[in-house]
Amino acid sequence: MAGSSAVLEDGSGLSRLDRGLHRIERALALISGLAVFSLMVLAVVSVSGRNFFNAPLPGYVDWIEQAMPLIAFMGIAYTQRDGGHIRMDMLVGRLSGRALWLAELITALVSLLLMALLVWGSWEHFLRSFDFNAPLWSRDSSIDIGIPLWPAKLLAPVAFSVLCLRLCLQIWGYGRALLLGLVEPVAVPLVMSAAAQAAEEAQHVSALDEKGKD
Repeated sequence: MAGSSAVLEDGSGLSRLDRGLHRIERALALISGLAVFSLMVLAVVSVSGRNFFNAPLPGYVDWIEQAMPLIAFMGIAYTQRDGGHIRMDMLVGRLSGRALWLAELITALVSLLLMALLVWGSWEHFLRSFDFNAPLWSRDSSIDIGIPLWPAKLLAPVAFSVLCLRLCLQIWGYGRALLLGLVEPVAVPLVMSAAAQAAEEAQHVSALDEKGKD
């Protein structure tokens, strides 16, 4: 399962790359959140139109299909950076030191291989939909109102490519920790103890209280 984690930073080149990529990941996660909000607005418009004017929003299902890749894929690299994906900690949680970094390194390498294959497959899927010579550059479209599907299909290889970059940085971080025997390497998610989680949450609540008083 996923647990709370922290990503340490310093002045190294690895950490600078981590912070730079994280800015891109935050932007993609924000786009994903805005897509969720937009679907909520569309749902309100469609239901209101159906109930009050007997005219639901045209192509409501088509727009949902277009937004699904935004919701499903845009935030995966952001979540990977913070160690938020579902994972089995029963074995890894018992490891420490170089054994832990080796296990994390192997996991990251396998994940990178899988994601590289998904980038290749999803890009080929996009190319089958995109055509400069076709109307709206599209060889296929949605069923109801004919929205071109290639923009939605392009989102998958883009998001997966960003995740591959994140995995490359984590492989670098875990490999560096393994070779140097580091206790708290940078640019990789470190699982926090229950006490550290409680302290962080207390600090966060305290900061909110101080802002409220101001």
